[in-house]
This record gives sequence, structure tokens and C-alpha cells, in this order.
Amino acid sequence: MKSVKVGLLGLGTVGTGVVRIVEGHQEDLSSQVGSPIVIEKVAVKNIEKTRSVDIERSKLTEDPWEVIHDPEIDVIIEVMGGVEQTKEYILEALNRGKHIVTANKDLMALYGAEIMAVAREKQCDIFYEASVAGGIPIIRTLIEGFSSDRIMKIMGIVNGTTNYILSKMSQEGASYDDVLAEAQELGYAEADPTSDVEGLDAARKMAILGSIGFRTNVDLRDVKVRGITAVSKEDILYAKRMGYEIKLLGIAERQDDEYSISVEPTMVKHSHPIAAVNGVFNAVYVYGEAVGETMFYGPGAGEMPTATSIVADLVAVIKNQKLGVNGLRAIGPYKPKKLKDDEQIAYKNYLLLQVADKAGVLSKITQVFAEYDVSLESVVQSPNASMSDVEIIIVTHNASKAAMDKVMSHFESLDVIRKVKSVYRVEG
Repeated sequence: MKSVKVGLLGLGTVGTGVVRIVEGHQEDLSSQVGSPIVIEKVAVKNIEKTRSVDIERSKLTEDPWEVIHDPEIDVIIEVMGGVEQTKEYILEALNRGKHIVTANKDLMALYGAEIMAVAREKQCDIFYEASVAGGIPIIRTLIEGFSSDRIMKIMGIVNGTTNYILSKMSQEGASYDDVLAEAQELGYAEADPTSDVEGLDAARKMAILGSIGFRTNVDLRDVKVRGITAVSKEDILYAKRMGYEIKLLGIAERQDDEYSISVEPTMVKHSHPIAAVNGVFNAVYVYGEAVGETMFYGPGAGEMPTATSIVADLVAVIKNQKLGVNGLRAIGPYKPKKLKDDEQIAYKNYLLLQVADKAGVLSKITQVFAEYDVSLESVVQSPNASMSDVEIIIVTHNASKAAMDKVMSHFESLDVIRKVKSVYRVEG
């Protein structure tokens, strides 16, 4: 049997996992695809570096172009990261008729539509399961498992770093700064955690999921993003008292073929299964018009979970080769992009207000909500011994973002409101 030869761009944590699986599971993989799979050539930054996997030195190169231009290589696996230069490598490989498997969420969020168009033109596969939620096969599920359904909502914890931080704050009552420092020591957070804690990493993943789920081109700029840096111990405590957990959620919703996509810290009812997802784990909740509610849970990162998704994509590429359908099964975006405006985006809101402790205050506040047609689900006054003012917790019924913006603007001119301490979306 002729072997399938694979080129690997990158041999870091994930690339090492790919080599381990391909070499360690060779019998199982060969039986599935009908051919041996050979890692033919690997592009690395430093050939001399000591590695935890044995790989022939003759297969290593410091020049990625050497991998891409090798006529013997059928499939390129890209796990090197980067965007602009990596895009050049991928496009050149596609133009040479090579199939692509990548874990690069940044690349696919920014240039996915362009890359997939070239792949279709060249009848090549471009698979990117590992770019979202690590070991959870959510992309394949959206494309294949929901092929007969219409996805109405995707809601996910798609960043393990922020979920670890919020989980520890909830379970231990620790501060954001203390837990972030611990996450950095454990390797769950980067030295510069901005991409994670400001929601940018999750936004890229939601752009990918939204594009697939709604069959339209979602640009990263279409995702409204708010991170977790302002989430306080007090916010976590009040949320728990009211039966909620605070999670950084990516939320993509469809209504009458109009879409909204956001990433923001959200209060989730304890009864919702996504509220129980803790630590570095990810979970993606999908609501289909026909099937109803489903949820997918698992490790969102790590050497072996991510490598598992990559090798599963590799197997799919080779099976397509055997069937002669490479590049023919991918469903590109075919629906026009129609984003909801602020009048159409509606959800429940939680507000924590610090207000003057005197008669008539609550009446003035509720009048503001009434003025902009925002109805209230609950109002709780909470005395605070450490201040002369009092705190009021308000949860609204579904209200448009436009109406809530007007409420918040009006609050700025209301002298009885000392401070709007917190505002969160509410789900579940």
C-alpha cells in the first residue's frame, strides 16, 4: 500500500502530540484509511533543540518552504501559529494541490473565507477542527451532525484560561488578580494574558463557529467583545446568592436570518448545564430548531486533546482522497450577512447600583426603566454596613440593547445613583 506522506509545520506542544498519535496509533490509523501514514518532513525553528519525541534529523528543516515545495507530501499540518506569513504558506500549499489541516484560530477567523475559496478552487481540503475548543469535535458536529437542522443559537465557554479564573474566584472567593497570578504560574495563562482575559481569543473562536453555524461570513469585527478584568469578588458573591455563576460566554444567535455575536461575562442560572463547567474545560451549547438543546463538553486545549482533533482531520482528508471527493464536500458560506442592530438584540440584564439611602430613590430608578419600556423581573435592596449608601440589585426582563443604553445614559444624570457598580447579561 502506498503511504500517505504528511508535512508538519511546527513541532511545539501540539505538533509533538501529533507525532505521538501518528506514530503510536499507526495500526489503528492505517486500518481506517487503508494506507500507512508517514510524517515525511517537519519545519522547526531550531533543528538542534532537544525534543521529547524521537524524529529523524533528516526529516527536520528550518525552512517551511522546503516542506511546502516537497512534491512527495500530500497533506500539510500547520501548528506553527502566526497569521500573515502562515497565510502565505497555506495558500502556496493549496495552489500546489496539497490538503491542509490547521489548528490556527487566528488565521481562520481573519482569512478563513479566502482560504476556503482557494481550497474549493483547487479541490483541496482545508480542515480546522482544532482551532476551536481543542479536543471537542464541535466544528465537525456543526457541519455534519446538524446538516439537517437549522442552528438558532450557539453559546459556549471556549477559553479555558478565563473559565479557570472565574471558577477559582467562585469556588474560593479569591480576587481576580490573585487567581490570574496563580494561572500564570501553572501555565494556564500567558505572561501577557490580554488575548484571553479581554475576550479576544474567544471572539476569534466565535467568529469561526458563527460562520459555520449560520452559513455566512462572520468577520471578527462583527463580534462585540468584553473581557473579565472588571469582574470582582463582589460580583461573584452576589451572583451566587441569586443562583447564578458568572462565565465568559460567546453567544451567537439567529432570528429570521439576522444574527448577533458577542463575547462577554454573563450570569448563568445554576440550573443551566453550562454553569457547572469549571476549570480549564470548555463547553459549547447548541440549540437546533428541530433537535432542541444539545451540549458538548471536554478539554479545550492541551497537547493530546488538540492533537487528537488534528489527526481526526487528517484521517478525514485521507478518506476523502480514497473517495476522490477532496474539496467537494465543504459547505462554504452561502447566506448574506445580516447583523442585528441594537434595537433587535435583546436579553435579560443584571445591574448592581449604589444609591442614596433616602425615600423615593427606588421610585425614581424604576421610572427611568419605565420611560424606555424596560420591564423588571426583580428588585432587591441590599444594605451595606461599610457604606452610608445602599445597594440595589435589579434583574430586567428581556430588553433591547438600545433601550438599556438609554437607561444607562439617563442614570448618569440621576443624582440619587452614586455608582453603577456592575452590569451583566443574564442567561438561563
